[in-house]
Amino acid sequence: MARGGPLAGLRVLEIAGIGPGPFCGMLLADLGADVVVAERIAPGDERLDLGPASIVNRGKRSISVDLHSAQGVALVLDLVEHCDALIEGMRPGTMERLGLGPQVCLERNPRLVYGRVTGWGQQGPLAHAAGHDLNYVALSGALWYAGQPDAAPIAPPTLVGDIGGGALYLAVGLLAAVMNVRAGGRGQVVDAAIVDGSAHMMNLLLGFRATGQLVSERGASLLDGPHWYNTYRCADGRLISVGPLEAKFYRLLLDKLGLAQDPAFATQYDKDAWPELRARFAALFAKRTCEEWCALLEGTDACFAPVLNPEEAAKHPHMAARGVYSSQDGLLQAGPAPRFSGTPADVPGAIPSRGADTEAVLRDWIDHDPGTR
Repeated sequence: MARGGPLAGLRVLEIAGIGPGPFCGMLLADLGADVVVAERIAPGDERLDLGPASIVNRGKRSISVDLHSAQGVALVLDLVEHCDALIEGMRPGTMERLGLGPQVCLERNPRLVYGRVTGWGQQGPLAHAAGHDLNYVALSGALWYAGQPDAAPIAPPTLVGDIGGGALYLAVGLLAAVMNVRAGGRGQVVDAAIVDGSAHMMNLLLGFRATGQLVSERGASLLDGPHWYNTYRCADGRLISVGPLEAKFYRLLLDKLGLAQDPAFATQYDKDAWPELRARFAALFAKRTCEEWCALLEGTDACFAPVLNPEEAAKHPHMAARGVYSSQDGLLQAGPAPRFSGTPADVPGAIPSRGADTEAVLRDWIDHDPGTR
């Protein structure tokens, strides 16, 4: 299947799962890869099977496979022989028990990049324990600063762990390994553990920690304590955010708020004053509606933005001008990212029904494989 985008020509076989694996497959499909998702003959947990609302399956082709039958395993291995990369997100050891582990697959295709995404990783004391996004980012340290001192930390669902620490690191790993193969190297296994990725994402903050700008106490550091780096509720109940980290932007915000001459706000980095000034900001922002604050601050260098839900974000003039969101298949969806000047991605493909492309995939990948990769 020919698609436009920088990954056109890349073939990826995805063993159906949940969370980061399918998201990684969607990202690669968005950028032009031919991603085939191998779905079980029998549907899985219906709470997790979104059917026609499975946006993470957009642009892919779907085949039905019985992974517990010899014929199904043989079919997957035939496809493995003709693809560049494989994605699987099962518990460690599951693919091996099915007869589809890395050793078997790499014997069939020595150039294969075998991508594995899990929460805890393939090795370690917790490798075989159940868990989900929240657990992984809790253990890795990535959840710690996601909250104020008077409340338990909570992260945006799936974004820090499943997507950031899992899917995106798996995508980078797969593409790096494919580049290595195309430079003359051999296929290999990519172990993308969410605990590894989400911990790696902490390195910028750990740099702040090394200089004393980030401390263990929540609400007392550069990016979670100041009055000028926070969210506030407006008179209409909606929320806005301010974040003028640099002094010149902070001065502009104070000027816009009529506080430029107030000595209490003169020292931006006085940590002892932050709690009181947060309360003053909260009282001030509560006096006007979100729309009024947008009229005053949006588009300036005061480092301001309203806090929007997805539907509101889709309609915001900036997001609309960039075409970030669209409605396809009756679903609100965000478009491919990042963007490429020379090899732009196509409009995201449709969401396939289970097994709809089995015959086409077998014909394209196996019967008429060009054998030029």
